[in-house]
Amino acid sequence: MIEVVSYNPDWPKLFEAESAQIKQALGDTCIAVHHVGSTAVPGLCAKPKIDIILVVKSMTHVIQSLEKIEYEYRGEFNIPFHLGFRKRPPLTNVNLHVFEEGNPEIELNLLFRDYLRTHPEALKEYATLKLKLLEQSASHEILQGPFKGYTLGKDGFIKKTLDQVGFKGLCVRFCTHYDEWEAARHFRNKYFFDKIPIADPYTWTFDHKDHVHFVLYQGTQIVGYAHIQLWPEQRTALRIIVIDEPFRSQGLGGHFLTLCERWLKEKGHKILQTQSSPEAYRFYKKQGYIEIPFNDPDGYESDPQDIDMGKIL
Repeated sequence: MIEVVSYNPDWPKLFEAESAQIKQALGDTCIAVHHVGSTAVPGLCAKPKIDIILVVKSMTHVIQSLEKIEYEYRGEFNIPFHLGFRKRPPLTNVNLHVFEEGNPEIELNLLFRDYLRTHPEALKEYATLKLKLLEQSASHEILQGPFKGYTLGKDGFIKKTLDQVGFKGLCVRFCTHYDEWEAARHFRNKYFFDKIPIADPYTWTFDHKDHVHFVLYQGTQIVGYAHIQLWPEQRTALRIIVIDEPFRSQGLGGHFLTLCERWLKEKGHKILQTQSSPEAYRFYKKQGYIEIPFNDPDGYESDPQDIDMGKIL
């Protein structure tokens, strides 16, 4: 069961003690340590777990360094380029989120925290929402990916707050939330399958370990979607990448593709291949792609007009 308690004035002290340990363990790799989440907002009820963001120059050796001070690595969760850790009683009760400098997820968390610190009416609204969610049985169950209904139920308030503070950062996420999967279906149908027209035959990939589905946020709005298939021998295939029409001609497509490439490279994949329509050919050429055989191991037939392209990562 999820536990939410009244604000504890000792929470900032617990953060400071943990922050000192983290800084010592990371040395020059550490750029900043931030207390975030509800325990960082005086007067706000919260789960009694200290949320910390660690900003680093590089992720290299971060896992090993933090494990030496009893942090358990937990994975990316729904955020690429994110390292999630935890430390639990009897040591302490901390969730630690590590990002490299410049990641917009850092700004997102600080803006949300600072707004609640300076707007008592928003703090009260958020506290009321939390207590209401606790009364719902679904809040205590895993509903989407790794997340319980309690976490998902706060999404609307968080997005509303980020809109109010004017957050416009470009964040890439794995499809996890209901809204993200709905956006994936919308993009796939609007820009691909409705034009044929057929029902999308590949929704089974939403639950397949060899298929990765990303969405691109600009602020709180989903503006892009990508579907990547992981092949044997460190090969990968870009099945779909699309930016919604109102947001095109702003460089978002190239930015999104670069983030996908970076994530794949960090996971040890060596090449990203695609089959480009004639209309998209110039886009891929600009991004450094060249014509190479697609060689689909699944043997799917392609549109005869498509051009086989790829890029060494």
